Amino acid sequence: MADTAYESTSGGAQPEQDNSWRERYWKKNLRLMIVLLAIWFTVSFGFGVLLIEPLNAIEILGFPLGLWFAQQGSIYTFVILILVYALWMDRIDDEFGVSERNGDGERA
Repeated sequence: MADTAYESTSGGAQPEQDNSWRERYWKKNLRLMIVLLAIWFTVSFGFGVLLIEPLNAIEILGFPLGLWFAQQGSIYTFVILILVYALWMDRIDDEFGVSERNGDGERA
């Protein structure tokens, strides 16, 4: 009994599909995630934990800068990074032709 999963109706093997774009797409996505996570780690852990003492010597509106980074700066940075990721991935999706837009360029 022959395995018919890889045979076409004419009896020949189906041609290989070019999926190299998927690898390039994933590499761009992964590179973007690593950069954004590194920025988030630097702001939240670096400025909010490791460098809190030197940053507390600087005051803005009466509050130590280290405390601001630990309490609010990392949250603001995270929200901004989410926005950057969404916009950048939209561009990458457009580049690879996998965006969720219709023919008029509007969201589907």
